[in-house]
Amino acid sequence: MSEAGGYDEFGMLADNAAEASLPFDAPPTVIRRSYDAVDGQAVSAIVWGASAPELVLLHGGGQNAHTWDTVALALGRPLIAIDLPGHGHSHRRADRGYGPWLNAEAIAAVLDQAAPDAAAVVGMSLGGATAIRLAATRPDLVRNLVVVEATPQINDSARRMSQADRGAVALVAGPPIFDSFAAISGAAIAASPHRSQSSVERGVRHNAVELPDGRWTWRYDLFGDLPADQFDFTPLWNDVSAITAPTMLVRGGDSKFVTDDDVAKFRRRQPGLRVEVVAHAGHSVQGDQPLQLSKLIDDFVFG
Repeated sequence: MSEAGGYDEFGMLADNAAEASLPFDAPPTVIRRSYDAVDGQAVSAIVWGASAPELVLLHGGGQNAHTWDTVALALGRPLIAIDLPGHGHSHRRADRGYGPWLNAEAIAAVLDQAAPDAAAVVGMSLGGATAIRLAATRPDLVRNLVVVEATPQINDSARRMSQADRGAVALVAGPPIFDSFAAISGAAIAASPHRSQSSVERGVRHNAVELPDGRWTWRYDLFGDLPADQFDFTPLWNDVSAITAPTMLVRGGDSKFVTDDDVAKFRRRQPGLRVEVVAHAGHSVQGDQPLQLSKLIDDFVFG
């Protein structure tokens, strides 16, 4: 798929592989597809491999399916990485409801069509909250659950974090439009201390679009007025208790989004919970330490 300016969304995969020292003898089998979800909504996804997907990957708020590119290359398995509603190439909802409850309904509709037998669902941040809801309400679609940097407490309004603590998440509260690609990528680079400049610039190119006047904006619909309560995830604690799938919680060693108290509360509701901490990773573990995360996923689901 190409856009104005010569953008080829799969043309940078060799760079992902080179930066992670992964073999890249030939381009992988990968394609973008669109699926009909609920309420006439179209959900876009990147499908890796020619076989039925073994894994489902759900990104965080303000991200898109390409955040998983290096993880997908490292895993080398057929999988589907989905753009959450209002993100990437998925349609924006008229009601702007992008919380985990409506997200889970949309993702379930996609998985019924594209990956009904996947071995695991992996979700990060908003995608992790969505995966928790999906596991509680559609256990037939979630045989194993990997939650990355998410608990129902991560958006707790009483939790104080600096802009530096929030990292790239803070971009959602920043300006929606930038004068140039250099300006929009510069903001993301400043917010991503664990990643190389080239890695961040690739991510921004996937997650930003040039406007007709030459300015740039993000590919997500999270700016301005949104339904007030959709990002209060605390009701999901009841869903955590309802999960029947084996579950692994992955934390970034340098992140403050998930606390020890959160983990203890999660474990009380899921005594069999496996917890892993990835060193030298912030909130976006898949971007900061993709090889370590891919190894954890592979071991937990297939090992």
